[in-house]
Amino acid sequence: MTTSRRDFLIKSSLVSGGLCLGLSLPFTANLALAAGTEDLASPIEMGAWVLIRPDNTCIVRIAKTEMGQGTLTGLAQLVAEELDCDWSHVKTEKVSPQENLKRKNAWGQMLTVGSFGIRFSQDYVRRGGAAARFMLLTAAADQWQVPLSELTVSKGIVTHQNSSRSTTYGKLAEAAARLTPPDPKSLILKEPKDWKIIGQPLNRLDTADKLNGSKSYGIDVNLPNMLNAAVMACPVFGGKVKSLDDSRALKMPGVKKVVRLDDYGFAVIASTWWRAKEALGAVLVQWDEGAAAQASDATIKAHLEDGLKTQTGLYEFRKNGNALDAIQGAVKKIEGTYYAPFLAHATMEPLNCTALVEADRAEVWVGTQDPEGALLAMSKQSGIAIEKCFLNRYDPGGGFGRRGRVSDYVTMAVSIAQQMPGTPIKMIWSREEDMTHGQYRPISMCKFTAGLDANHKVVGMHVRLSGQSIYAWRNPTANLKDYKDDFQLQGWFADPKSDQQLCYTLPNLLIEYAMRNSHVPVGTWRGVNVPQNSFYMECFIEEMARASGMDSVEFRRSLMPTQSRQLAMLNLAAEKGDWNKPLAKGKHRGIAQFMSYDTYSAATIELSLDKSGAVKIHRIVLALDCGYAVNPAQIEAQVQGSIVYGLSAALWGECTIQKGRVVQTNFHNYRVLKLAEMPKVETIIKPALKGSWGGIGEPTIAVVAPALVNALSNALGRPIRSLPLKNQKLV
Repeated sequence: MTTSRRDFLIKSSLVSGGLCLGLSLPFTANLALAAGTEDLASPIEMGAWVLIRPDNTCIVRIAKTEMGQGTLTGLAQLVAEELDCDWSHVKTEKVSPQENLKRKNAWGQMLTVGSFGIRFSQDYVRRGGAAARFMLLTAAADQWQVPLSELTVSKGIVTHQNSSRSTTYGKLAEAAARLTPPDPKSLILKEPKDWKIIGQPLNRLDTADKLNGSKSYGIDVNLPNMLNAAVMACPVFGGKVKSLDDSRALKMPGVKKVVRLDDYGFAVIASTWWRAKEALGAVLVQWDEGAAAQASDATIKAHLEDGLKTQTGLYEFRKNGNALDAIQGAVKKIEGTYYAPFLAHATMEPLNCTALVEADRAEVWVGTQDPEGALLAMSKQSGIAIEKCFLNRYDPGGGFGRRGRVSDYVTMAVSIAQQMPGTPIKMIWSREEDMTHGQYRPISMCKFTAGLDANHKVVGMHVRLSGQSIYAWRNPTANLKDYKDDFQLQGWFADPKSDQQLCYTLPNLLIEYAMRNSHVPVGTWRGVNVPQNSFYMECFIEEMARASGMDSVEFRRSLMPTQSRQLAMLNLAAEKGDWNKPLAKGKHRGIAQFMSYDTYSAATIELSLDKSGAVKIHRIVLALDCGYAVNPAQIEAQVQGSIVYGLSAALWGECTIQKGRVVQTNFHNYRVLKLAEMPKVETIIKPALKGSWGGIGEPTIAVVAPALVNALSNALGRPIRSLPLKNQKLV
């Protein structure tokens, strides 16, 4: 008898714990079921994505990270829709990266960044739900000896109308798990018009323990015989430990050990974290700060300014027509240079990780946006095979990109634990260490030059961006030929298939990038490079509108295709934001639009400015077209969160450099928006007319700063070109 590879995988999977459903990858079937000794109270696996209990509870497995953005509930809705289960009986369960590795990436990529938690996984997770539904219905059809086509299902109850019989998923699960799974590609997913769970503003599944205070984060981990570690790295990035005297620290209560962190810092291990933190100050350390100790805001800005002037080492990102000649021959010329500073992530939960390293095994307890990357970092640092490394997932207390793709804090925790094998050690960064040793949003400057003809129409635009490259920082040995880094030009792409398009049509356009890196580490911050680039572009478009004598909205309309989705959002934000209605005395409006992460958004802002220059924001209307809206209530919450984050950054956010180090150390000098300062927010979601899946949290932050700055520029009668606004004279 010959056995196909597919049959072999399905049959052999019965020995290892599950049933192959939802993807064309080898899943496992329930071992107890195969052995005939199943515990009827235990959930039975209906593929990688679904477990079903006899009481009809449906457990949806979640691979992506939930950090407040609502991805967990949204993914559960996608699976539950195709499964046709009872939403009130849905629960969730986190997938571990080691299980994903063992099962040949059955749950896809677990990394949660770039607003792709739902949009890049929606198809295969829905197929996971559809496959489980197919198996359960097939089990019912076999049991009743009726055609599958005669069965219907609603809220987990399968019915055969002709014989008036019905049963539940819980009763069918055992038989369904014995069946051969379908090819997921053969399954036909529901049409949007038939959705009952997707598109509904359902309550989130991850809030109850947050509200009652029972939720545990990584920082709350408490293990038997656990010790605690506080860390200190050289305050200047790239600096090293020159000498270290730990004799005083070792005499302090509870202190167990002082350990080196390669050559860049050290940690104190003690019975409690506070004792470890106090002992840090007793260690006599001399730093070799290196040449970077001479760096400052002034030197970094001078480096950026050089990038705006240079004629060499440029990357020509976009060129259509001859912008320089067109501008040279224009009737009116407009110029403006903009600036955006380094920004910290400032998550409410500082970085932390608990690690246990033994002779041939390593384990960590951590909140991360990148479980697989953290597992790999653990293996690499410990030297232990990845198959013997284990990661316990916790929801991060904020991420915003800091806990994604970079696992430096995991590596640090494992390094500390290696120096006390067999003892679990919880490492916590102080708020000050967290703020001053981040992966900051890149600093940049951008110079615009444009020309208008006699009819006030744009004849050409030249854009020169000078700034730090995230890609170059993370890949220092990579060969960035011709300084090419498209990532830094997010939101300015020409390709109509891109999810980061510049939605203006300009007759002559030249966009250049001058890479100007510093010693400061940079990384992905909410929206990555989109918030800076939208601020630059939308504020200069506003300057062009004023120079042309046209209304801000009308000017933008003149540069956009008449049937575009982005124009529709501009019009919607203007309409719902009362753009053409008179304002009360002392109030001013601003508007901005941008497209990124496959979502089109626009916002109007109303504000007032008192005689002292204090800004009060009264109202924000934000319109968006993200394609299919999985959960409108979550979208509203995400928009509100984007506005808090965006306003905080625009009004006060900056990380300044003196003597090579970050000056801001805590929330007293890194200000965030307070509850009483939050404006009224109105979110307008455009219903999807055709299939697309866009992001939410990152694209909508893009329009916050430019709409705010444009409103202030209207109030002052002059442009504002530099952030944060606290550094501007607003009277």
